[in-house]
Amino acid sequence: MAGTTAGGGPVRRRARAGLVAVVRGLALCLLTLGVSLALFVLSVLSLAFLLLGLGFLATPVVQAAVRMHANQRRLLAHDWAGVHIPAPYRPLPARARGGLPGQVERTTALLRDPATWRDLLWLPTDAVAGFLTGLLPPALVAYGLEGCALAAGLWRVTDDRYWYAFVPVTGPGSAALCAPLGLLLLALAAVAAPPLLRAHFLLCRALLAPTRGTRLAERVERLRETRYDAVDSSAAELRRIERDLHDGAQARLVAMGMSLGTVEALIEQDPERARELVAQARSSSAEALTELRGLVRGIRPPVLAERGLADAAEALALRTAVPVETDIELPGRLGDAVEAAAYFALGEVLTNAAKHSGAARVWLDVHHSAAAGMLRIAVTDDGRGGVDPSAGTGLRGLQRRLGPFDGVLAVSSPPGGPTLVTVEIPCAVAAPAGG
Repeated sequence: MAGTTAGGGPVRRRARAGLVAVVRGLALCLLTLGVSLALFVLSVLSLAFLLLGLGFLATPVVQAAVRMHANQRRLLAHDWAGVHIPAPYRPLPARARGGLPGQVERTTALLRDPATWRDLLWLPTDAVAGFLTGLLPPALVAYGLEGCALAAGLWRVTDDRYWYAFVPVTGPGSAALCAPLGLLLLALAAVAAPPLLRAHFLLCRALLAPTRGTRLAERVERLRETRYDAVDSSAAELRRIERDLHDGAQARLVAMGMSLGTVEALIEQDPERARELVAQARSSSAEALTELRGLVRGIRPPVLAERGLADAAEALALRTAVPVETDIELPGRLGDAVEAAAYFALGEVLTNAAKHSGAARVWLDVHHSAAAGMLRIAVTDDGRGGVDPSAGTGLRGLQRRLGPFDGVLAVSSPPGGPTLVTVEIPCAVAAPAGG
């Protein structure tokens, strides 16, 4: 009995998945033949009316509906078949001008976007090929049910020339043969529906996803932005170092030099005063050395340089004002630049959690996935939540710091908490542990 239950489980799951795919295919039939075909006709008419001037009013409206329809299909592809279809649309210009000039500007931007023309190509393809891939599973189910109905007695209302597939239905004997054939078609529909549903969305991805040229253009734009961010960050860091040197160690060294000059003048006339000045100079030198060490630590902390990111993250966790539970597992040393970026990002996130979240506990996870070539850092706290990355400069600064590495900063912080900050940096292991 247990074996029957265990064996029946996968069969029931497949049958359920097939039935769901059949229903979804039927829904896609309505979207493809109905909505896609109607939007294609409206798109062609709006483009034709450009010659009369009316198209400048109709095209933005029609294309907005087309993009909404395409984005809906992208969402269904992800939810129903796990097929990811990125949106390739260029940002439209802000409508600074009203009336017809603004409509002309918007229409021109739409027509210059290659994604508009790919959508226009996708609409008739979806109305034909997409309709067929969506229709085939429901059609198999309907035809299979017809075979079962014929065997159950529906054959009586047919004439002698009626054929069910390759079976001529002439009486109860031949009608009985329709039942196994119908059940076979139902089983075929259950098995074929999920692959056909996925094939439908793969066809959509072939036409709706960004082209290689579009991806390269986005990549170039991303590199341009991150280059400017890297230059700005480097300039800001140099200004910070210069300011710290000028206001701290440099001022103390200058004061120490002046004290030593005074000592030279007083060493014979007022030895007691000279000893006091020497003591002050020694104290100033110690303070200058402390400030220089702090400055070096701010550029690249010694614990990071000597022991790597794993131990440096543990040290940060120990210095945080709230208790931090750590789960850190790294296969070795990463690149110096990557470790520095990850260290300072982690320090900023932990500082924010301790100062602003009101959290009683923080959880830190640091792992490297060799298969994905990705360093992942996750910081979770049980604070009040409601963090808005766009509201402050700290997280925006982290995003700029991570940009040159193609790093990603993601924040999930619903009101009431918890807050989860995730940092991902593509990188490889530079030196294995113990190497």
